[in-house]
Amino acid sequence: MAGIYIHIPFCRQACNYCNFHFSTSLHYKNDFTEALLKEIVLQSQNNYLNGQTVETIYFGGGTPSLLEINELQHILQQLQQHFTISPTAEITLEANPDDVHDEKLTGWLQLGINRLSIGIQSLFEEDLQWMNRAHTAEEAKQVISKARAAGFESFTVDLIYGTPGLTDEKWLYNINWVLQQNIHHISCYALTVEEKTPLDKLIRLHKKEDVDAEQQSRQFVLLMDRLQEAGFEHYEISNFAKPGYRSKHNSSYWKGTHYLGLGPSAHSFNGNSRQWNIANNQQYIAALKENRIPFEQELLTPDQQLNEYIMTSLRLMEGCSLTYINNQFGESRSQQLLQAASTFQETGLLTISNNHLILTREGKLFADRIASDLFF
Repeated sequence: MAGIYIHIPFCRQACNYCNFHFSTSLHYKNDFTEALLKEIVLQSQNNYLNGQTVETIYFGGGTPSLLEINELQHILQQLQQHFTISPTAEITLEANPDDVHDEKLTGWLQLGINRLSIGIQSLFEEDLQWMNRAHTAEEAKQVISKARAAGFESFTVDLIYGTPGLTDEKWLYNINWVLQQNIHHISCYALTVEEKTPLDKLIRLHKKEDVDAEQQSRQFVLLMDRLQEAGFEHYEISNFAKPGYRSKHNSSYWKGTHYLGLGPSAHSFNGNSRQWNIANNQQYIAALKENRIPFEQELLTPDQQLNEYIMTSLRLMEGCSLTYINNQFGESRSQQLLQAASTFQETGLLTISNNHLILTREGKLFADRIASDLFF
């Protein structure tokens, strides 16, 4: 089993908190598509996935819903020609509410896209404007019914919490609205102020209010409580699903499944190495015109592979398997990890169940710090 991620590096406008690679100019979109089609061919020849069947395809970005139907069609056809794609593959497209209309929805379905990841973020106009989102609150409220009317059945919705001005009451309204739409998968992220983003600059210039860590923690707890009450599994730190509705593609990242990234800035992982494409559209296009993929690669040491496993598995509700570590990395490593974890057990942030290290409810508030403290 393997996955393919395709990075579409274009957006209609820049959300001020985003640090992903994108351009608001569509000048190079046609050249990018041609370069991407060539990269698919070259990557298939490199055999990074060792001939594994591709079970998931994910169009991310950027804003993949900006692509025309014929552009998506060419990309999917190229993938089918050069990789073994499962006939039941989960094919996800990230879509902004302002891009979702009948013609595109029909086209996406006809292409075999069977899951939408919709970036709602908030249902309040003032929050969307604060984030500089391209869509309106009204468009956000219409998007699910539009997609369902077109024939889509599988969705995930993104929400953001911890933004200045988002009261607990507004946050609960956002959560409850999504629940009322009978959505089976929800991804929720605390607003993070990344360096060199417009938001970072605006905060440093005192033109926008900084985030409040206490507010974010409180709203994360409200989120966990409300979705547990609604029957959702908190299967990954930022992801909640009704039983049987987990994201297959994103789960592959957290479970160490191999995946290939295509497009500028896209990352790949095959167990032994990581590689990443250059995060520059013009240089990416120029390199592919020369039949060359512009990427860097890192071969992972055994300890790096172990740290990778600790970081990703701790984010999951099943936790970090000491048995797996014992079998893959040796008994001494599993014993060292167990000893290092004892401090977090004593403080109630970690627990052991079925020989798995599992974050407690409180521990989930400190997931990244705990994982980094357990690294070798």
